[in-house]
Order: sequence, then C-alpha cells, then structure tokens
Amino acid sequence: MAWMDPLQIFLQQSGIGALFGNPIEGAIRLLFMAWGFVLFVLGLRRVEPLLLMPLGIAMVLANAPGLHLASFSCSYVPKKLFESMHVAQGFAGAANIIPINATHLAICTPDPHSTPILAWIYQLFVKTEIGPILIFFGIGTLSDFRPMLSYPVASIIGAAAQLGIIVVSVIAFSTGLFNLEEAMAVGVVGGADGPTTIYTAINIAPHLVGPLTIAVYSYIALIPVIQPPIARVLVPRKYRAIKMPPPREVKARDIILFWIVTCLAVAFLVPHALPLIIALALGNIIKECGITEVVMRYGKTVPEALLDIATILTMLGVGSTLSYDFLSQFVVSKSAEAYLAFLCKAFLALGLGLVAFVISTIGGIGFAWILYLATKGKINPLIGCAGVSAVPISARVAQREAARVDPSVYILYHALGPNVAGVIGTAIVAGTYIGFVKSVLTP
Repeated sequence: MAWMDPLQIFLQQSGIGALFGNPIEGAIRLLFMAWGFVLFVLGLRRVEPLLLMPLGIAMVLANAPGLHLASFSCSYVPKKLFESMHVAQGFAGAANIIPINATHLAICTPDPHSTPILAWIYQLFVKTEIGPILIFFGIGTLSDFRPMLSYPVASIIGAAAQLGIIVVSVIAFSTGLFNLEEAMAVGVVGGADGPTTIYTAINIAPHLVGPLTIAVYSYIALIPVIQPPIARVLVPRKYRAIKMPPPREVKARDIILFWIVTCLAVAFLVPHALPLIIALALGNIIKECGITEVVMRYGKTVPEALLDIATILTMLGVGSTLSYDFLSQFVVSKSAEAYLAFLCKAFLALGLGLVAFVISTIGGIGFAWILYLATKGKINPLIGCAGVSAVPISARVAQREAARVDPSVYILYHALGPNVAGVIGTAIVAGTYIGFVKSVLTP
C-alpha cells in the first residue's frame, strides 16, 4: 500500500530498522552494546577507567543502530591479480586485506557512504601499530630499569614467566577452534601486557584484537585478586619472609648502554619485536639521559599528554572492532552460525587468557624457587609473581604478601626487576610469533 512507503523508508533509515530488520544484526549489536556499557560502568567504578571507559564508549557507539561509525566497504579481487599488482600491495597498511578463500581476497576500507569515524581511528592508530608503539614510548618514560640491572639474576624470572604464552598457545590450537595465528595471539594475553597484546593481534589475528584487549586489561586489573592465592599456595609462609641482599647502584650510563646492546641484539635476532623495544628504549633514555631540556620538555610531554592521547585513540579503535560492522569484513556468509562461531572464539579467548595468566604466574614463581636453591636462600620466591609484565602491580603484590608475614621485609625493589624484564620478554615472544607467521605461514 502506498501509505506504507513513508513508514518503510523511515524504518530503513532509522536505528529501529537496523535492530529489527535483520534479527542477526540486531542481536549482535545489542550484545556488543550491552558489553560495552558494562565496561563503561566498570570504568566509572574505577576499574582501569583510563582504558575501559573509552573502550566501552567505542563499543556502544560502533554498534548504535543507524550510525555505522565503524562500517567498512569491501571489494573482492582474485588473489593472483592482487599479488601481481605491486601498487595495490602498497595499500595493505591502509586497507584490511582479508583472505576469503583459496582464490579471492577482500580489500576493505572505511565506508565512504557513511561517517566511519571509529573505522578511521582504527585504521590510523591501531592497524598501523602507531597507537601501541606510542603507548610503549610513554611506558618507557614511566619505567625504572635500575632494579633489573642492579640484580640481573632475578630478572631472568621475567623470561620464565612467559610460560603461560607458550602453553596456552598450544592449548588453544589443540582445541581445533583456533587456527595457529589465532592461538598465538590468545597466548600472548598471558604476558599481561596490553600494548604487546594489541600489537600481536593486529599483525596475526586482527579480528580478535577486541576480545583479547578486554581480556588482558581485565586480568591486569584483577592481579591483586588472582595472584595472592597462587603465591600463598606455592610459597610457604616462612619463605615469604626471606630478606634479600641490598641491590647494587646503577648509573644512567649503564642503562643507556644496556638499551643500545638490547636494541642491536633484538634487531638481529627478533626484528619483528624491534618497534616495541625501540619505543620502550627511547622513552627510558629520555628519562635517564640527564639533559635538562630533554627531561623537562620531552620527559613531561611523553608520559602525560602523548601517552594519554595514544591510549584514548587506541582504546577507541580497539573498541570499534567489537561491532557488527567491523566483523562483517571477516564473516563472508553473514549467517547466524558464522557470527556465533566468532562469539564462541571471543569468550573462549577470555577464558584462555586467564589460564595463560595463571600459568605465567606459576612459571615465574617456579623459576624463583630454582634461583632460591641456586643462591642458597638469597632469593625470596615471592618475586616470581612479578615476572608478568603488569608494572608495577604484580611487584606490589609480592611486597604486600611478604609484608603480611614480616612488615620489615622489603622486596619491592627486587620484584621490580623481573617486572620490567617481563615487559621485554613478552615483546620478544610476541615478535617471535609475528616473525614466524609472516615468514613461515604467509605464502
């Protein structure tokens, strides 16, 4: 009937039509909007507010019916044709190149027919890796690597605490629900390092960057809840009161020399980890260089304004990936089964991330026990908690558990050594994974 035409047009152009016109789309949008609202409320309740509030806002806005702030437009081309066009391959950093099947690729860019603000933020700050690298830059200016260099033997714990990454990568792949690239990205959550998790997912499993980011930052926030019971079980009460010898003095030139050697070693051995390591090194050198103008200007801008801007834009971009419009690039069939399969992966990744984090904590404490035996009781095994990359939260957990037994015990400085070493260790493992995928798995 003619009188129904205006109503039909209104429903098609309004958010109501987007929610109820396609039941699959409507259900996914409502689910992600509810998820985003929960994250936003958690941020308001002071649970990682600087991260969860922009993440939740982006999820709500990206799924708001009718807005399409994270929409992409895709063109499908034969894989052989794309590979033969060197000019087209040069746009791989600006477009999402997605394998559809054995013969065709989808080339997706922010939809020019809508206002895809969040899609462009994702492309410019997350896909290009600028956001995670700038966050690492800021972290470098906030971090103190003197504890690591003053007591280097304990810093090896930072390497042992990467155990959860390896173990959960194997577990995820063995389930048959994740391919090898996805399993590796899920495992990196065990390092408890947000920027590294984002950096890894963007390179090898971009469709999972949203749930993996939520997982890693959620577990970082829950460290004071998760780690103490593990520490109490694995470290008997009397061993938690062990006092460690005073650390040696570390000068600024020692730190700068360390970074020069580390960057050269990573450049030759794990080049795919180099962007993160160089960003971390430059940030820390700004802090330690002793040049008044640099420390006052860059040393103030980088850890404050630059870090805040990079964090906000990165979280907005990551949040937009948990949306119907973004996922439509990867789900060719647009069927309920295909979207349900992704949601199953997303929630399973959250669970496996927790497993990875627990195993990493156990691995750090286990190696701390080995050092305790090797040094004849000079290492407090509690500092093994701090092997994960969450600086300085996990180091504070170690100190708090020791002080519960004996308030005179001070191991925070010693625990910060494995803590910052874990940041480097997680970046190196992530770089190894990315290099393997790009050089071995990618034809």
